[in-house]
Amino acid sequence: MSSPPSTSNDSPQPQRLPSDEMITDEVKVKMDIIQSLIEPCDRVTYRQRKEQAAKQLGVTIRSVERLLKKYREQGLIALAKTRSDRGKTRIDDDWKEFILNTYKEGNKGSKRITRHQVFLKVKGRAKQLGLKKEEFPSHQTVYRLLDKYIEEHERKKKARSPGYSGSALTHMTRDGRELEVEGSNDVWQCDHTRLDVRLIDEFGVLTRPWLTIIIDSYSRCVMGFFLGFYAPSSHVDALALRHAILPKSYNSEYQLKNEWNTYGIPTYFYTDGGKDFRSIHVTEQVAIELGFNCFLRRRPSDGGIVERFFKTLNDNVLRELPGYTGSNVQERPETVDKDACLTLKDLERILVNYIVDEYNQKPDARMKNQSRIERWESGLPTEPYLYDERELDIALMKEAKRTLQKSGTLQFENLTYRSQLLKGREGERVAIRFDPDDITTILVYEYLNDGTEAFLDYAHALGLETEKLSYRELKAINKQLNEQEEAINNDKVLDAMMERMALVEEIVKKNRQQRQQNAHEEVNPRRSLSEKLSIPEPENEDGDDDLDDESIEVY
Repeated sequence: MSSPPSTSNDSPQPQRLPSDEMITDEVKVKMDIIQSLIEPCDRVTYRQRKEQAAKQLGVTIRSVERLLKKYREQGLIALAKTRSDRGKTRIDDDWKEFILNTYKEGNKGSKRITRHQVFLKVKGRAKQLGLKKEEFPSHQTVYRLLDKYIEEHERKKKARSPGYSGSALTHMTRDGRELEVEGSNDVWQCDHTRLDVRLIDEFGVLTRPWLTIIIDSYSRCVMGFFLGFYAPSSHVDALALRHAILPKSYNSEYQLKNEWNTYGIPTYFYTDGGKDFRSIHVTEQVAIELGFNCFLRRRPSDGGIVERFFKTLNDNVLRELPGYTGSNVQERPETVDKDACLTLKDLERILVNYIVDEYNQKPDARMKNQSRIERWESGLPTEPYLYDERELDIALMKEAKRTLQKSGTLQFENLTYRSQLLKGREGERVAIRFDPDDITTILVYEYLNDGTEAFLDYAHALGLETEKLSYRELKAINKQLNEQEEAINNDKVLDAMMERMALVEEIVKKNRQQRQQNAHEEVNPRRSLSEKLSIPEPENEDGDDDLDDESIEVY
């Protein structure tokens, strides 16, 4: 009686054998590798053998495991099997036309699109059609089709397709996850820095502003920012996110030559481990309501994309500005305070101009023939969702609760606000949201029965409709009036604000005049009266002068 077949996991079941002509050198190599893998050994050695096999075959460990599984199921024939259509691209005419047309349109004129960006368009179309993964072309199929087209119609020599950048970019998270960056808006990186330039703030005080920046990992395009005197916080992060998510438009005052077309939401929001990024406001409320995931960087050096932007900004823009301090205190110019004359609004205009017309228009070091903004546009699988601004404010703007009073008024930070549409709602509890850069206008929301909120109207501070007042400045004015034991109301706040504006204007004017005088003296050094009239100066034996040369005004 014959013995039963072995049930060992490492012994294949009886299968038919390949013919001699199918035993190629490649198959022999696979046979040697399989033989080494089925030999008894400990777990560490087995792992080492799989790694060596993957390296020898030029595949992943997962591919080696699949090969071993096929051998156990089918025997040696599995090592020699090849598809009858190997080397041919299996794709229907509709998808073929879509892929080729997408590539051709994406490379017209100065535009550039990569093979991977075409595959993202394929995925986007498949999603719209409700297709499963196996029902639309894989990235390998797209690559093969485009490689053939490129070789036949655009390339005489074998080379990488336009914009191809090699292996995919990945980010490692603090909890060990790997975030793969496949296209635009997949991963946004966010970070803060205190800029090396002194500005004149609302009170005429020289101080350095904070910049919070958001950059798309795939295209390196700047998506949005927040500039202010506020230290990093969850609220500042939310305001930067709001700017990045919404479409951006600027008036003629900014003198922009291009448009800032970026918008949408990320799949992943990738940040450092600061307290602001670990707060409930960002990681739970905003992320859950808007539908993205927050992850912390594994280590600070993983934020190099944003850090490079800060360095580029410092080298190309800030160094040329009056009030530039530099990062080294020992090398700081002595005239920094005298030179400083810019306000926050001035710097914001400079920053927008630089980002829109210079930084986003230039190619990243990896993409020689595709600008950052072009790469962002080409890397979108589908058109980003356009959020309603008022709905977005619910998640991203700072909230306070108030009770409506008569005539559609309400109180906030000792200011009285009014809206005609709020009349007849006295006693009703509402939510208000505001921009900390200008709280002369606030947004009023009502609470609905299902726990959600709906936008009611804008409310304006009485007597301050044409002014601009920051939350930071209002808090300082309230503190000052409290110390003076004066009644706080809209008129008192307006008076204090006008005094501050006059003071700041005087300081700015004085600093600008000083800069002009310094620049004039560099070109035309001031000479003494005796030098000007060619009169030799008498020697001073006593060491006392009747007149100081510097006290003589030279015209």
